[in-house]
Amino acid sequence: MKITSQSGKVITLEEAIKYTSLFQKQNPNAINSYFIGIEKLQELLKQNNCIGMRIYPGINNQTNQSNLVLIGVDKNGDDISEGVILEELITCPPLCPNESSLLNRR
Repeated sequence: MKITSQSGKVITLEEAIKYTSLFQKQNPNAINSYFIGIEKLQELLKQNNCIGMRIYPGINNQTNQSNLVLIGVDKNGDDISEGVILEELITCPPLCPNESSLLNRR
């Protein structure tokens, strides 16, 4: 497997529902989703030589909350560590969509 600007796979809604339902069933107290605004995402992706992003799980040591760290990746598959790095994504819970096929309502 190679890192390219085409990495990733488009899946159907049905596949997404299976993946998220199983995760939510096995991890009832986990964060169900993360939201990032389009402007921040575009800021990350428009960096010079950026072909995609890498997502790292992390824990904020001040709040002890898990979150994700997003960083741009160049054509060599290396992190663009001198560029835009994002964190503090909005989590669900507490801020969940009113309706989503991917969210099991407890």
